[in-house]
Amino acid sequence: METTEKYHFDVVRWFSVAAVIYLVVGTLVGVLIASQLAWPVLNFDIPYLTFGRLRPLHTNAVIFAFGGCVLMATAFYSVQRTCGVKLWSNKLAWFTFWGWNLIIVSAVITLPLGLTSGKEYAELEWPIDIAIAVVWVAYTVNFVMTIANRKSSHIYVSNWFFLGMMIMITYLHVVNSLAIPVGMFKSYSIFSGVQDAMIQWWWGHNAVGFYLTAGFLGIMYYFVPKQANRPMFSYRLSVIHFWALTFGYVWLGAHHLQYTALPDWTGSLGAAISIAMIIPSWGGAINGMMTLSGAWDKLRTDYVLRFLIASLAFYAMSTFEGPIMSIKTVNALSHYTDWTVGHVHSGALGWVGMVAAGALYHMVMKLWNTEMYSSKLINTHFWLATVGTVIYIVALWISGIMQGLMWRDYDDFGTLTYTFAESVAAMHPYYAMRAVGGFLYMLGGVVMLYNVVMTIRQASTHPSTSAEPARA
Repeated sequence: METTEKYHFDVVRWFSVAAVIYLVVGTLVGVLIASQLAWPVLNFDIPYLTFGRLRPLHTNAVIFAFGGCVLMATAFYSVQRTCGVKLWSNKLAWFTFWGWNLIIVSAVITLPLGLTSGKEYAELEWPIDIAIAVVWVAYTVNFVMTIANRKSSHIYVSNWFFLGMMIMITYLHVVNSLAIPVGMFKSYSIFSGVQDAMIQWWWGHNAVGFYLTAGFLGIMYYFVPKQANRPMFSYRLSVIHFWALTFGYVWLGAHHLQYTALPDWTGSLGAAISIAMIIPSWGGAINGMMTLSGAWDKLRTDYVLRFLIASLAFYAMSTFEGPIMSIKTVNALSHYTDWTVGHVHSGALGWVGMVAAGALYHMVMKLWNTEMYSSKLINTHFWLATVGTVIYIVALWISGIMQGLMWRDYDDFGTLTYTFAESVAAMHPYYAMRAVGGFLYMLGGVVMLYNVVMTIRQASTHPSTSAEPARA
């Protein structure tokens, strides 16, 4: 099939299907660990299935397995379309696919065994970190060289967002992962104490800012206009959005470390710039939504477009909530509570998950040159994802604020009113509620996987119509 195509799309097909599979697997692990917090008996007294072992597996599965495959599929798809050329190296693309999936298998093996560096979103040990760097650079070089070979002088804005992500994540990952190996799967960071914390959250927040935001904004800026069949509302605003995000996001990491040993001024600087970042973030969200100006009626029948536009609403919400939580007076209440977890998931489930689903549905139809097996199932997935996300984040908003209030409530004698155990007991109904929300979201992923598999089977029964992908 590959030789008859105008573009190298076989690798994109594989990345797309892998992404949907990882969505189900990653959310399944998430539902299990959420349920363990509500009902600890679900640990089954098996060390490999405890929350502490599975939690990093969940984050790596949804961020790097699902998110990574989505980013690689969409970047390789859209760069060929916007540049009018094949990928610079199809072999390098396949190296990226198999290398990335080998890394994911390594995570599935090592994390339940407790082999971890203990760094948030960077738990994998040093040999796997090196593999990540090699595969990521291969991905980046292929993307850059494809742009270098483009047929038009213009570089579309989605490619700028992808490029910003690729360059930033390369050096963020390498610097944060610098370590001294003391065994095959054991190492110690070259940084220590508060410096280690600062470097970790420079990475941690920019993994959110560039990997889960800039990269997925690249997806948004390509797939929203394509699915809506309308030009981007304001190209100038999209360029401002890119440069403001690129130069602003890198300063935000310190706001994770309010009220710690980190110098006070660094947290204040991180919070101040976090507040300023509301402006370009909302500019980008409005730009995406206003692309539908004069065509809002499309949302009544185009369920894929619903995913893309709903994701922008969650993007706007989470990029407002995050800066507000970074303010010291708010952070004094929210720090270390479930409110933070709720905020992360409003962005992860609402923004990242939904814009990814919209892009994947769009690509599946184009790559296999067929309509989806069932548009009703797309609608079912949309409502399962939306309702599941809302239940999840509302539960943790309530839980988190309650936690913060209980932890700092004093009686007339100046002693704590509640013990920590009492605060944990008070959280139980909200943890159960969170597990229900997560289960609904996972169910949406299962519906999507079934729909995609049936769509591919449907296309394979008519090979003559599916050999050449439809025009984007």
